[in-house]
Amino acid sequence: MSLTPLVDVIFLLLLFFMLSSTFTRFAEIDLSAAAPGGAVAMPDTKPLFLQLDPEGLRMNGRDMPLEALADTLAGAPAEGPAEDAQPVLVALQGAVSAQRLTDLLVVLRAVPGLRVTVLGAS
Repeated sequence: MSLTPLVDVIFLLLLFFMLSSTFTRFAEIDLSAAAPGGAVAMPDTKPLFLQLDPEGLRMNGRDMPLEALADTLAGAPAEGPAEDAQPVLVALQGAVSAQRLTDLLVVLRAVPGLRVTVLGAS
């Protein structure tokens, strides 16, 4: 029994999977950990409070769809130094998936002039 047809089939499968695959780079979300200790200067602007749960999103206690968040935050201050950025606190409620949090962070990243802090699950 000859192995030549088997090798041909393996190379054809390899060629098929290489040509049908996509080699795109996925978007990255920059996360930074909070630094311990030290006094924190209080900003003049009042922070926005977002509560993210598996099924919904609330901004300052009002229900809001994720798609409308960018339009609502369009009135945020213009992009400037980090000290002048609008603080946004994100609290995770329940079992929020990593994909849902990433979707929210992508929307927030598109709005200039925001300083986002993820508080964690409660």
